Amino acid sequence: MTAQSQLGRVTVFGGSGFLGREIVERLLAEGVTVRVAVRHPGRAASGGRPVYADLRDETSVALAVEGSEAVVNAVGLYVEKGAETFEAVHELGALNLAHQAAAQGVDRLVHVSGIGADLRSESRYVRARAKGELLVADVFPRATILRPGVLFGPEDSFLNALAGIASRTPLLPLFGRGQTRLQPVYVGDVAEAVRRALTQPEAAGKTYELGGPEVYSYRALVELVLARSGRRRLLLPLPFPVWQVLAVLASMLPAPPLTRAQVTLMKQDNLVAEGALSLADLGIEATALEDVLSDYPF
Repeated sequence: MTAQSQLGRVTVFGGSGFLGREIVERLLAEGVTVRVAVRHPGRAASGGRPVYADLRDETSVALAVEGSEAVVNAVGLYVEKGAETFEAVHELGALNLAHQAAAQGVDRLVHVSGIGADLRSESRYVRARAKGELLVADVFPRATILRPGVLFGPEDSFLNALAGIASRTPLLPLFGRGQTRLQPVYVGDVAEAVRRALTQPEAAGKTYELGGPEVYSYRALVELVLARSGRRRLLLPLPFPVWQVLAVLASMLPAPPLTRAQVTLMKQDNLVAEGALSLADLGIEATALEDVLSDYPF
């Protein structure tokens, strides 16, 4: 059996988000003292102690990290707005956190990135994720980097969004012909991966790609949602250049339902790389989407 270390105080940055809340709840269930570092402490998950922190402000990061034995960066930015850019959050923000973790002698750092992080990607979001990983590893070499695929769970913003569109329109547009392949991963499995990465000594300094047990085309996922919600809709293939135009138009809205970054991401498969360390290497059996789909509200 793998030796595991006991966790003391853990600070979770981004603890009010979809994944962050699950991480906080998982750690609390293990009796861990959790500090939830967020820009809006009033929205923090119940149970942890909320504190203010903004990754772009290293002083606030330092105060949130102080006294922690371990730190988790689960902050995710998917839509740029004003000073909240991919570079500011996923690169410089990640660097601020790693720097403070190193400066204050934090024992473990888990940095949540994403499958497909690549400095050569045409997506600014993907490039920022990749550069953030490099910056973190440079100042905190023992950091564990987790790259989850598309997250699913009853409160997710992916399948629920598809169900919402299906409830309002007789047709569902597909990205291209809907053949982009995805490997969705259960949010609870990723939270457990974070916990194990914090406690398993051999996880330090390693990168894990986290995907579910099945690979789906985008079309297949849409069809699953339709079947679960009991609806029949026309599926409309839509060329990517059209999606890019729609994304530009949507960017003018206060809360864009579609971004250029999302369109770019859907142009390529989002799968665990061959030979990569995975959930199994952390001792986790991946949860099937079909086993959770019945819990969705649609």
